[in-house]
Amino acid sequence: MLALTGTDHHPFERMVQWIDAAAARHRDVRFVVQHGMTRPPRVAEGRVHLAHDDLVTLLSEAVVVVWHGGPGLITEAREAGHVPLCGPRDPRLGEHVDGHQQRFARVIGEAHVVRTITSLEAFDEELATALLAAPGPDPATMTTTLVRDAARAQVAADLDHLMLSGRPHRLGRQRLGRHRARFPA
Repeated sequence: MLALTGTDHHPFERMVQWIDAAAARHRDVRFVVQHGMTRPPRVAEGRVHLAHDDLVTLLSEAVVVVWHGGPGLITEAREAGHVPLCGPRDPRLGEHVDGHQQRFARVIGEAHVVRTITSLEAFDEELATALLAAPGPDPATMTTTLVRDAARAQVAADLDHLMLSGRPHRLGRQRLGRHRARFPA
């Protein structure tokens, strides 16, 4: 099980605590947490940062991927064949500066690109289901290139459909620091 909190300077204690609690209950599963600026886990294996090669290796080995909601890592997880559990950072808890990860997670969750989790109960339920399911892609039957290309095509198609679905959008109208929102509020 791989959990990715990202590299933002805001602590993300909530995710690390959820992963640590799960690691204590599932001692037979390897839990790796890329925790960034958050305190390292006590039970799970912790890494401040992951080199890209390490990230790719851990994604290929993981049965479950938990991700923080930043747009950067979704492609990597999907390329590895995962539909990640997405626990977005919450600015009300001091985990980020604004709610863009929550909005992004909601949109791509509705498009079934990720499974969005917003509570400990939902996390525990999704994790238990995922751990009981068959492991990730079989590298003997799917090459990395085929998996990557299929994942990219699926994500692109899902996001294209979402953007063209006729839902009212307010693209680029809301200032979020230096970046403009690219998804519905």
